[in-house]
Amino acid sequence: MAASETSIPVADFPESTILVTGSSGQVGFELLRSLQGLGRIVAPDRRALDLADLGQIRRVVRDVKPTLIVNPAAYTAVDQAETDEAAAMRMNADAPGVLAEEAREVGAALIHYSTNYVFDGAKDGAYVESDSPNPQNIYGASKLAGERAIEQVGGKYLVFRTSWVYGTHGRNFLRTMLRFAQERPELTIVADQNGAPTWSATIAALTAQIATQGLIGHADDAGWWSERSGLYNLTAAGSTSWAGFAEAIFELAGLAQRPVVRRIASEQYPTPAKRPKNSRLSNAKLADVFGVRAPNWHDALRVCIATL
Repeated sequence: MAASETSIPVADFPESTILVTGSSGQVGFELLRSLQGLGRIVAPDRRALDLADLGQIRRVVRDVKPTLIVNPAAYTAVDQAETDEAAAMRMNADAPGVLAEEAREVGAALIHYSTNYVFDGAKDGAYVESDSPNPQNIYGASKLAGERAIEQVGGKYLVFRTSWVYGTHGRNFLRTMLRFAQERPELTIVADQNGAPTWSATIAALTAQIATQGLIGHADDAGWWSERSGLYNLTAAGSTSWAGFAEAIFELAGLAQRPVVRRIASEQYPTPAKRPKNSRLSNAKLADVFGVRAPNWHDALRVCIATL
């Protein structure tokens, strides 16, 4: 199998093998850093592990026999999914179900990522895990189907819903805004959608903290996992609008000339996939169960930009 592997002999994790999908993506890229020291990391490239190939998923998991599977790989083209539903469902719904089945077969734990797009955005406050999903686009529906497929299989699993992911790697809002700032004196940005911009490194760091709890003495402890397996929100703290996010990027980047941000309503910027106006997620359950807390989105953004 063509894959990149990193073997780290650490006394606390003598038998841990971690299979990471989508290592070239935003979150996967950061996971390869944050998971270092927790055991042997196996990170196949897309040729070796394509989530669109369900048979390949089964073969890779059976070959690697991991202690933990971390799955950030997904179909993330939100607008394109509206006309490519079959591909979105295969990668976001079918593949997680297969990963869960194979994880159960080899006795591995599974960490999977979902999205705020499973909600319709009509709630006034922050969404909690027990709120009823009601996705408004194909992407959200496919991610919800993936959550439910994992839940149906059961076993040892954690599903983390996150939102508005950005980072120094890959295609995302931060990098797009910094590029536009060099090209355009004025930008028109939606101001009535609110959520928590979440740095991919934050997601990876919190994942590593939680994975550590499960791997230290609990890899084979069904009780620890059965008490904690389930669905959790995992985003940065606080919230802003897309327009507010853009303005913060320009401010923190210290640009000599900042583009003028013209705030508009969602209706003035129609997209193939409908976006929820409220994407705020409560992290209270994550803090209560695992004792971890995410930084405020603005603080994390400041650190992220400083690393560019």
